[in-house]
Amino acid sequence: MSAVNGHAAPGQAKAARKIPAKRKTPVLDVAIIGAGFSGLGTAIRLREQGITDIAILERGVEVGGTWRDNTYPGAACDIPSNLYSFSFAQNPNWSRGYSGSAEILDYIHHLVERFELRALMRFKHNVQGLTFDEARGIWTIQIAGKKNVYARCVVSAQGPLANPALPDIPGIDTFGGKTIHSARWDHDYDFAGKRVAVIGTGASAIQIVPALAEQVDFLKVFQRTLAWILPRPDYAAPDWNKTLFEKLPASQTVFRNALFYAHEAMATGVIWNTPVTRVLEGVAKAFLRHQVPDAWVRRQLTPQYRIGCKRLLVSNDYYPALMRDNVKLYTWPIDKICEKGIRTAEGIEHQVDCIVFATGFAVPKAAAPFPITGVGGRQLNDEWARGAMAYKSVNVAGYPNLFMTLGPNCGPGHNSALAYMEPQIDYIVQGIQTILEYELRALDVREDAQAKHNAQLQKRLARTNWNSGCASWYLTEDGFNATMYPGFATQYKKQMARFVNEDYRAIRFEPEFSRAVDA
Repeated sequence: MSAVNGHAAPGQAKAARKIPAKRKTPVLDVAIIGAGFSGLGTAIRLREQGITDIAILERGVEVGGTWRDNTYPGAACDIPSNLYSFSFAQNPNWSRGYSGSAEILDYIHHLVERFELRALMRFKHNVQGLTFDEARGIWTIQIAGKKNVYARCVVSAQGPLANPALPDIPGIDTFGGKTIHSARWDHDYDFAGKRVAVIGTGASAIQIVPALAEQVDFLKVFQRTLAWILPRPDYAAPDWNKTLFEKLPASQTVFRNALFYAHEAMATGVIWNTPVTRVLEGVAKAFLRHQVPDAWVRRQLTPQYRIGCKRLLVSNDYYPALMRDNVKLYTWPIDKICEKGIRTAEGIEHQVDCIVFATGFAVPKAAAPFPITGVGGRQLNDEWARGAMAYKSVNVAGYPNLFMTLGPNCGPGHNSALAYMEPQIDYIVQGIQTILEYELRALDVREDAQAKHNAQLQKRLARTNWNSGCASWYLTEDGFNATMYPGFATQYKKQMARFVNEDYRAIRFEPEFSRAVDA
């Protein structure tokens, strides 16, 4: 007799139904978000300590971070190459004192090959959110269009200069010509014979303007914020110098240290208001007089705020580019963007074929880069709504086993970002070693330790040039400085030298930790 309506007929034994076993997904020891300098450096240092269960989650299709994305004409670093590189992986073959973006990207690729990091990469993994499971001590990492990734520890290394920022200008979507952001350059666009506008006069703009001036028919530069500019002591590295560094690595270390301490000395005038501040302003003004003979243009290019309050720039060719016959500087505020160009506040419409937005990045001063859910469902976006805060730039209370590189208040105003990044990475490695060695479910910085650290930071920041009254991307809208570190790089390195266990709550596993979760 057959079954009826899916049920066995009377007297017929029900066939045993096989229940499929739940598939298990492995839990990584460490997931690193971002394959730029800090993500790669963290992976290198972790593996040197025997921690190998690592994955690097990268939203792009290749490594490089900001140096992969910023390929605009003239792109280069404003820190000497021998200082803008890892001390444990120095490159003796830099072609110039200040190398271009392509050469820096080559160095990053060299790191990947030298330290065999390619196997750790998971490209096209765009992280959309993090959620901490308190019971299991596991971070769930949501990936756009892909399965979740699970890890005991997460290192957020996507960097502050990851997402391009467009200015808040009315009509920005109405322009009928070509628009290009400096961090998303269109190399197929032909600038020859074009009338082009550049909006912005910051770090990327002063590199783009000289390069574009040689290609376009006419270039209009719309100045939004004045900047103090110093000469850049660039040079072509001679072959004997490269040979010396290769044959005698200690000589390169000595040179690197000399560069480091020279930049440290700059802090006495950039961070604080001292007689050195006046010296630096005098040098900048003399440089401006030397390169810009027109007194009216010099007046338009002379900042009225203290040097160091905004980012200090270096360039040898920006001022001369503004003096070209086919380049014009405009200082009237932009009223709106129209279909055919840009209208400034005095009512003039500047018609152009292309607008280049050299307007920088959306630096996360008051928001997390993506939703992050910590202990008890707390949201990092809510806690950072009035300004980002962390403990030593690396940990945030209530978000155990989560580490950041280049987090809040570690920004350098005078030295290489890598001089801050390296001690951060070493500190993070100590924290991860503690979690793995002692089989901790959670390692969470204490709220009182974080509050004390930030109270001291903000007290010191109040005495710096960054907090002296000008508006800058260092500050939130209400003036909170969530970005910069108020001291020397040597001081920052000293604070990161020891992992202070007393400032953390350590929670062990009960029962024993499972190495996998249900898929």
